Amino acid sequence: MDMNTSIRTPICTLLAAGLLLATAGAALADTSAVSSSGFVVTHRKEVKATPQQVFEAIGRIDKWWNGAHSYSGQASNLGLDLNAGGCFCERWDGGSVLHATVVYVAKGSAVRLIGGLGPLQALPVNAVLTFGTGVVEGKTMLNVTYRVGGNAEAALDKLAGPVDGVIGEATARLIAHAEASVKP
Repeated sequence: MDMNTSIRTPICTLLAAGLLLATAGAALADTSAVSSSGFVVTHRKEVKATPQQVFEAIGRIDKWWNGAHSYSGQASNLGLDLNAGGCFCERWDGGSVLHATVVYVAKGSAVRLIGGLGPLQALPVNAVLTFGTGVVEGKTMLNVTYRVGGNAEAALDKLAGPVDGVIGEATARLIAHAEASVKP
């Protein structure tokens, strides 16, 4: 292990913990920085599961993503490979789509994907979806952030609300799945 790697890992862990501490408290949903060229959607919630259990649940996307927000209409056609370069993909008889690409994984604490979901895929935008989990004041917290930016012609201000609704629903379904997976 080189010096940069040994320093970077603790720094990343501290930064993630600081972010979670800053967002602790009641559940929070927020759509901010809304303009014709971008927006940020953030959902922060407590989860009655360990960070590792939440992380594992993220990878079972076919169990918690709403199939109504897919091309095939079937969540069972979805898959998420929790490795850098991995695919959040959907495959069905006669078609397939790459929804996003995994660009960062910190086992048990974070997953970051790049890709425009749904109608954003056809627009000239950059989009980053991050799932972060950790313990704050003895409670597991989940922070889901989707940052979308593009040119003003994309009229992203008109999509911010619907995208927030989809990400909020996905967050709630992920939490329900993670909590249901906890063994008593």
